[in-house]
Formats: sequence, C-alpha cells, structure tokens
Amino acid sequence: MDELDRQIITILEKDGRAPNATIAREVGVSEGTVRRRLKRLIGDEVIRVMAFPDPKALGFDSEALIGVQVDPDKMDQVATELSNLENTRWVALATGTFDIFAWATLPDAEKLGRFLRESVGVIPGVRRTETFVTLAIRKRDYGVPIA
Repeated sequence: MDELDRQIITILEKDGRAPNATIAREVGVSEGTVRRRLKRLIGDEVIRVMAFPDPKALGFDSEALIGVQVDPDKMDQVATELSNLENTRWVALATGTFDIFAWATLPDAEKLGRFLRESVGVIPGVRRTETFVTLAIRKRDYGVPIA
C-alpha cells in the first residue's frame, strides 16, 4: 500500500459514496487508476465498502459494551455464539479483566436486560458479564489512522 492508496482510503472514509472521478481529481490521477486501485484494495480485503447506520435513528435506543469473562477452553465458542446473536454489532477477544467484549444495540433497556439474561448469560462457558450502558455518543467513527 502506497501514499496514493492511503489518499483514496482517506477520501472514502469521509464519503464512502465519493465517485471515482471526484477521487481522481482530488488525488491527481486518472479515474481508471482510481478504479484499478479500488478493485485491488477491495479484492485484497484492505477495505470493505459498507453502510454504517446510526442505531438510534433505527430505533435502537439502548447501546452497551459487554465485558465477558469466559472459561479458558471456551473462548472461541463463546465468541462465535456472541457473534451469531442478532443484536451484537462487534465482538473482540481481549486481554485483561475480560476475555471478550461485545457491543450490542437494542430498542430499550428492558430488552437489553432480557438479552443479557436470556441470550448472553446462558452461553456455555460464560462465567461473568459486566455491562457498560452508553449514556451518550460523542464520536462514532469506524475509520483507522492510515498515515
């Protein structure tokens, strides 16, 4: 990946719908060059073009980060189970007090409580959970520094 790739990615992070012609003008290359670069970046799975809806705009007023402590021999199974739950948006294995973190979005606090009890808490291997309920979002950015 070179500086041109980084510039293209930076533009797409700001506007994922930016036309190739606009990107080409901004970085000073031909539209064909941008098209070839994008095809390679997507094909090599360096980037994925996706839509990230605002959960609140879709009626999901309750967001939470869930720390999960797991039996050591069950980490992969628990992570897979959490990933398969409809309301989880992000699942990561981690070091520290919690073995896994999951981000979940639900319509309201009552449904969050039920989700924790009936979906997360019953997964074999889950020892303990701690839930951090989101009070307000100050930044929602899915980009990665590429400079």
